Amino acid sequence: MTQAELERGVGEILIEEQTLQARIVELGAEISADYEGRDLLLVGVLKGAVFFMADLMRELTVPCEIDFMAISSYGAATDSSGVVRILKDLDINVAGRDVLVVEDIIDSGLTLSYLLRTLKARRPASIEICALLTKPDRREIDVPVRYVGFDIPNKFVIGYGLDFAERYRNLPYIGVMDPDIVSKLT
Repeated sequence: MTQAELERGVGEILIEEQTLQARIVELGAEISADYEGRDLLLVGVLKGAVFFMADLMRELTVPCEIDFMAISSYGAATDSSGVVRILKDLDINVAGRDVLVVEDIIDSGLTLSYLLRTLKARRPASIEICALLTKPDRREIDVPVRYVGFDIPNKFVIGYGLDFAERYRNLPYIGVMDPDIVSKLT
C-alpha cells in the first residue's frame, strides 16, 4: 500500500503532527518534574504505544527503563470486544518500582482496568497512567489517568501508532478513519 493509498483511508486529520509533538514535550516535562529523584519504569502497551513511548521517553530527564506488554481486545474490529488477553508479558519485575503505563488510547477503559489490576497485584511502589488519547464519551469503567495528551471525540482514529487491521500506524498525525473505507474492509 502506497502512502497515497494509505492516506485515502483518512477521513479527516484530528491532531496535526506538530501539535502532537508539542504536547509530548509538555508531558515529558510534567512527568520529569513529578518523578524527580526516582527511577522510572515505563511499561508500553504494544503495539499502538510504541511511537508515543519512544518520543515521550526522549523528553524525560529522569532515569528510566522500558518494558512492554501486548494485550488484545480488538482483533480487526473497530470496537473493543471486552475480552482481554495478555499476548506478551513483562520481562522486568515491577515489585517495588515506580511504574508508568504508557498507552496510546483509552476507549471504554476495560482493557486498561484489567491491565491495572494485573500490575497492581505485582506490588509496584507506585503505578500511574499516561495516555496519548482518551475518549471520555466511551468510558464504561473509570480508570485514573494521571497524564493525558488529548481528549478526543468518539471517532475511530488511526495514525501515530494507532491502526485499523494493522495498517495506518505510520501516519505522523492522528486521523479519523474514513467510515466508507471501514465499511468496505469489515
